[in-house]
Amino acid sequence: MKMNDFLSRHAVFTLDDLDRFLVHSGSGNTNTRKDLLAHYRRQGRIIPVRRGLYAVVPPGSSPDTYPVNPYLLAARMTGDSVLAYHTALEFHGKAYSMHTRHYYLSKYKSLPVRFRGYEFKRVRVPPSLSSKGKEMFGVSHRVQDGVEIRLTDFERCLVDVMDRPDLSGSWEEIWRSLESVEFFDPDKVIEYVRLLENATTAAKVGLFLEQHKENLMISDDYLESLKKLRPRKPHYMIRGMRENCSMVKDWNLIVPDAILEKSWEEAV
Repeated sequence: MKMNDFLSRHAVFTLDDLDRFLVHSGSGNTNTRKDLLAHYRRQGRIIPVRRGLYAVVPPGSSPDTYPVNPYLLAARMTGDSVLAYHTALEFHGKAYSMHTRHYYLSKYKSLPVRFRGYEFKRVRVPPSLSSKGKEMFGVSHRVQDGVEIRLTDFERCLVDVMDRPDLSGSWEEIWRSLESVEFFDPDKVIEYVRLLENATTAAKVGLFLEQHKENLMISDDYLESLKKLRPRKPHYMIRGMRENCSMVKDWNLIVPDAILEKSWEEAV
């Protein structure tokens, strides 16, 4: 296989990808790799994104203007990258709006990367998952343009954005994005909530599912299971926000009125 064939099969590649290709081709030499990278950079066929990560430019396209898929970059930022939170919803086509900041889960420390107006930030895998060996719970796999992508499924997205709204946009963004998902497997949702071991998150998930139980066909039995995981005492849905809130007794959750009333719909 020639180098051009390798580039045609990888929209994004790492040095590890290239090394495996070179070894398979019988050219596993460090100098060969350096020479190839230098040559194809001069030709405008590859663009360095960060150390060890490159984007491929098709023949005839300009390296200065060719649009690089940010989800493919996020998927290869580390060897175990998992697209998550708002970024996963975007990839699924369910985000209400598009963001320029992309999040990926990884057990490896990694500095933020900026590339062409995008920012890529690593998020630590929740310790409650790591301690149980459940880091990959609710993670699905896709292949796009020769790049393997790991991302959280709808059920994990639902719980994750409630658990870390700071990584998911405004509450309007969260609500509108989740409302575009036609179905959640409630058994899987509850299983993941239990794994995270966060009572406030359980209450927030329960509140959303209860508010949309008819459209999502969520039975009261599932809501009762979530209520067993709610906080024992009232918790604020948004820390530090004490005004214009109401107590939702079923969930022991003090919720902003704007969320309960979905006040953003009034502006439509």
